[in-house]
Amino acid sequence: MYLTYGDLAKLFPNTTGIKDNELQFHTVAASSSIVQPKGVYLPIEESGDLKEAIGNGAVAALWKEKDEVPAYTPNHFPVFYTNDLTKGLKDIMELYIEKISKAEEKINITNFLFLDEKSLKENEATYDIAVMAEKLYEASGNAKRERRG
Repeated sequence: MYLTYGDLAKLFPNTTGIKDNELQFHTVAASSSIVQPKGVYLPIEESGDLKEAIGNGAVAALWKEKDEVPAYTPNHFPVFYTNDLTKGLKDIMELYIEKISKAEEKINITNFLFLDEKSLKENEATYDIAVMAEKLYEASGNAKRERRG
């Protein structure tokens, strides 16, 4: 059972964009860099790159009332407004727990996606080909020195 536009509209009546009570949300993400198919984006972990979130699948957002929504935001894109994003996330989670506890079908569920900061600090990952090539060159140089020594 997925979260729907109607569920969030009950929690956050101040909205802009399309109003479709049947719109389903498959993910709730706190970072724009996470792939979030049919997602609700909450800029909790960063200043809020809505364009990246939309590119990663966000179809709606929860936004701070006092913060301006970027001008590039599509007119039909649903934006729910709240005074406190963290409390808003808590309210969404409580509503969803209540909703799934009453549901008979628990096959289709909304996924809540968050970055694990500890894992990111421990793992140095890059997709920059120049950086990867440099690391490989250094590793091969170290291996050659170890064989000689």
